[in-house]
Amino acid sequence: MKKINYNFIIKPVVFILGLGGTSLLVLYIEALRPSDFGFYKDIFKKEIVIERSEKYPLRTPSEKLSEEEIRYAKIAWKYFESNYQPETGFVNSTDMYPSTTFWDLTSYLMGMVSAHELGIIDSSTLDLRLKKCFESLSKIKLYQGKLPNKVYNTMNLMMTNYDNRPSEEGVGWSAMDIGRFFSFVNKIKTDYTQYYPELKKIISNWKISEMIIDGTLHGIAFSTKDRAPHIVQEGKLGYEEYCSKGLMMAGYDVYEAMVYTDFIRFKKIYGIEIGIDTREVKYNPAYNYILSEPYVLDGIEYGWDVNSRELAYRIFSAQKEKYKHEKIITSVSEDHLDQPPYFVYNSVYADGSPWNCIAENGDDATEFKTFSVKTAFGWYVLFDDEYSKLLFENVKGLYDENKGWYAGRYEKNTKPNKAITANTNGIILEALNYKRKGKLSGI
Repeated sequence: MKKINYNFIIKPVVFILGLGGTSLLVLYIEALRPSDFGFYKDIFKKEIVIERSEKYPLRTPSEKLSEEEIRYAKIAWKYFESNYQPETGFVNSTDMYPSTTFWDLTSYLMGMVSAHELGIIDSSTLDLRLKKCFESLSKIKLYQGKLPNKVYNTMNLMMTNYDNRPSEEGVGWSAMDIGRFFSFVNKIKTDYTQYYPELKKIISNWKISEMIIDGTLHGIAFSTKDRAPHIVQEGKLGYEEYCSKGLMMAGYDVYEAMVYTDFIRFKKIYGIEIGIDTREVKYNPAYNYILSEPYVLDGIEYGWDVNSRELAYRIFSAQKEKYKHEKIITSVSEDHLDQPPYFVYNSVYADGSPWNCIAENGDDATEFKTFSVKTAFGWYVLFDDEYSKLLFENVKGLYDENKGWYAGRYEKNTKPNKAITANTNGIILEALNYKRKGKLSGI
């Protein structure tokens, strides 16, 4: 019987398997940070350079606010008058709903000091509110006794879930929210020094080191299989760097989280190469939202560094180009809605697609694309060109005189999105304060 020679099959199979294995190895290495290689980390440093634009249409701060802008700031403060909880000193995240996160608490606190600096509230009001809030911050129960829970009831300070139901164990901490809170910490440390000892005492009870691992930010997520808590890396391009800056200024080692080029690649949208994160949701437990908010806050609160300024300008320019091509006035961000699904991430780029709008659970939310009022204010005070002025012109009328500013306007039917929130109104106050005095936090 003649022996069959299988060499002609084995060699191609081995070659294909080798090629596939090499590709997987390359993809794996690309998903790592240089610090993951320990002693050999310098070998794997990625020499990506974010090229700078020749010039930027930056608005020069220290501009006196117009009567219209002062009126707009007063409308924003109305939200914090009607949603204030005097028993706790906390403010509702959304109108008349007694719940808050540390992200929204920061919007309130930064909005409040901005209202004070704009002359909307006096020093006694600021003093009373800050002391009451600090009193409550010293009382709140921490998740596992380590860090603030993701959500609290504003009336009784109980830890809750996102439906505002009491949760004795809590639902974990958000490193992003806590990181943003440090913009307020640094503001107090530099500009309101009389309050800093009490705030420092509160923070000393937080185990900040639990959320910083190898210079990166980590939060708590719950497994969908067994609902067990797991520590996971938090933050993608834009959010990660912004939320690290306050921590860095406070002396924490978040160097790796501050590096913009670790996971960056570029996607051309209407001719603008925007920076996006290579850690897509199919490989990582979080979406890659590229939108206005973290870049706006970075500029208003910290004054941008050379990289965040360039990436922010590209995000702004892509939205300007969309308007030129589609005649849709565009200012995209994360925002609450006045109808289900109640919260969306309206992005320049997300989940592999440009101009993607996604609900928190990952569902498509295209029909809920909105013009975002808070980021329209933000781009207006940061850049001085015809498009930023157009954005500002289009916020007119998107408010309730007695309740505050709406989140925005729906693209689909141009109707107002009448969700009214602490985040929108706080950022508006911050933005107008930036126009008057420049960056609000840091050194």
